[in-house]
Amino acid sequence: MAQKPPLPPKDVLFEIRQTGAMVRVSAIDAQTGIEAVLVGPAAAGLHTLKINALRKLVYVIERERSKRGR
Repeated sequence: MAQKPPLPPKDVLFEIRQTGAMVRVSAIDAQTGIEAVLVGPAAAGLHTLKINALRKLVYVIERERSKRGR
């Protein structure tokens, strides 16, 4: 059976900065302080960039958990 994808954190803070045609989106887990940063084109839309930053945050959190488990 396929493993379920991990759930995103309950509280996530987003920091958004636009510079020209690019947008930098930081997703921060409020509980652990773990941060994931994504840079993408402003034309992609804020919703798309935030969703992808959240996905990256989940990946980073899982990677940190697996490092600690070793």
